[in-house]
Amino acid sequence: MFPILLAAVSAVAFGTADFSGGKASRRADPVAVTVLSQLLSVPLLLALVLLVPGTPHPLDLAWGLFAGVAGAGGVMLLYRALATGVMAVVAPVTAITAAVVPILAGLVTAHYPGTVALGGAGLAVVAIALVSLGEGGSTGRVSRGVVGMALGAGLLFGVFFALLGQADEDAGMWPVLAVRASSIAFGLAVAARMGVRLRIERRVLGWAAAAGLLDSAANAFYLAAASRGHLSVVAAVASLYPASTVLLALAVDRERLRPVQLAGLGFAAGALVLASV
Repeated sequence: MFPILLAAVSAVAFGTADFSGGKASRRADPVAVTVLSQLLSVPLLLALVLLVPGTPHPLDLAWGLFAGVAGAGGVMLLYRALATGVMAVVAPVTAITAAVVPILAGLVTAHYPGTVALGGAGLAVVAIALVSLGEGGSTGRVSRGVVGMALGAGLLFGVFFALLGQADEDAGMWPVLAVRASSIAFGLAVAARMGVRLRIERRVLGWAAAAGLLDSAANAFYLAAASRGHLSVVAAVASLYPASTVLLALAVDRERLRPVQLAGLGFAAGALVLASV
């Protein structure tokens, strides 16, 4: 039950971070927002390393480093896909792909979690699709490039979940610090390649800081969950993050919750119950 609770908290944090990052990216370059938000989260990660001691093996740090590159690449692709305005297609494709990849990896690398728990993971995938559906039933013609970016982002997020889930519990929070080190390095390289200036307005800085801090906290909760539970189930629960994004859009941006999204939230609750059995 405890790993499922940790995964659920990570999902809330991931979804809130995405909402904050999305708000910042409406007024600044997504690459700049990604890099600066991650830089602002470094003090929190250093504090976590001190508060949660561990003895990482080189392989634990390697998992974190590779996961960080995958995660940073996924965020940049996601922001570019969302910029096209077809969230009703991009969000579910990305989230479902992100959930399926670590579920398959967990079945290959770990013991079978049990039929009921695996059923909860499957129900979580259904919930992700439903809660990710934005307003409006018609999104117009969607290009193959947009679908490709959504699939690519989901694949990279799924790889991130699968790789970070391989780190040992005894490593403490060091793998999360490795995630941030490689993601910042990757982001700086992309910004330099694209000629993006790492400067955003002060009014946007708060959203960027919230995105970075919450994303780092989500990584920490996910690592704690994955090291204690079954990857297939934990990753599926963590991938429920669109639910918190939808609820925040409802509360902050006054977006209307569609019946299908309300059903998705119900499925999400059921998935948590089954996964924790």
